[in-house]
Amino acid sequence: MIVAADTVVELDGRILGKPRDGEDAARMLRALSGTVHRVWTGVCVRRGDTVRSCAESVEMHFRELTQEEILSYVATGEPLDKAGSYGYQERASIFVREIRGDFYTAVGLPMCRLSQLLREFGIELM
Repeated sequence: MIVAADTVVELDGRILGKPRDGEDAARMLRALSGTVHRVWTGVCVRRGDTVRSCAESVEMHFRELTQEEILSYVATGEPLDKAGSYGYQERASIFVREIRGDFYTAVGLPMCRLSQLLREFGIELM
């Protein structure tokens, strides 16, 4: 069995993947500052020739970020391997005023939905 997942950030219909470099990360964070945007995580489960997949999303409410906060965060290197240039489960948690939806979707693996997909393969997590 193979389980795969990936996450992107959506802002005004645009997809924000991982930044190319620190400058790109700062650009994304400036764009996200003060917004409501969505984090999407897609999950795919495969066993033999049978494949099941889904996509889940959550609504993220960012507070306004200062230029100093953005540059300090980028300097940590953390945003460079994160969709949308931030990791909600890490330092950037202080940027999020509110989340509407599943925490696990926001951090990259929607466990509730994954358990439902696994159940379709006869696998119960409890």
